[in-house]
Amino acid sequence: MSDTPSPIARRFRGFLPVVVDVECGGFNPATDALLEIAVVLVVIDAEGNLRRGATHAAHVEPFHGANIEQAALDVNGIVVDHPLRLALPEREALEKVLKPVRQAVSDSGCTRALLVGHNAHFDLSFVNAACARAGYKRNPFHPFTVLDTASLAGAVLGQTVLKRALDVSGLGYDGSEAHSAIYDAERTADLFCLLVNRLRPVYESFAARPAPEPAGGIDA
Repeated sequence: MSDTPSPIARRFRGFLPVVVDVECGGFNPATDALLEIAVVLVVIDAEGNLRRGATHAAHVEPFHGANIEQAALDVNGIVVDHPLRLALPEREALEKVLKPVRQAVSDSGCTRALLVGHNAHFDLSFVNAACARAGYKRNPFHPFTVLDTASLAGAVLGQTVLKRALDVSGLGYDGSEAHSAIYDAERTADLFCLLVNRLRPVYESFAARPAPEPAGGIDA
């Protein structure tokens, strides 16, 4: 770990935002298969603006006994048994995408990663469930705190649907690429960076104020 926290660590109170998108066999993380996962690192440039970094992704083999709803496959277009899918068992898939996250957390002087997603608790619930199921104890993400672009976009753009938020923002959204974990994660990362960068003057106006004195109680 770096001895000096990076600007991005200072910006997010020692946490590193990392964008995640999952594609699944349904909506229940305890019973439904995790089929794809993509993570996108977020970096900060010399001017202090966030931008999208490297993408890491994996196709995932359904765990034994996993439920897969046909309606989910109709939406995400995944052919589970396609010979070119090159899916990995859950534990291997998790290590492939989460090892770079742990490295980025260390390199930036952060303490943990914060999952960024569009309706982020959905993605976090599948990551947490897969880690628990696979006995994977190196999950770098905070167990419950997230940064949700649906909420951010609703507040800033008046739109909570990813496609509409991207269209309003000027970033655009290709419907033919929709529901690919890589595409959705990268578009979500672009949206997150744009919104946080636009909010930078608000953040800096508060960051410049003197820290308040502790008032006692549990937070003192």
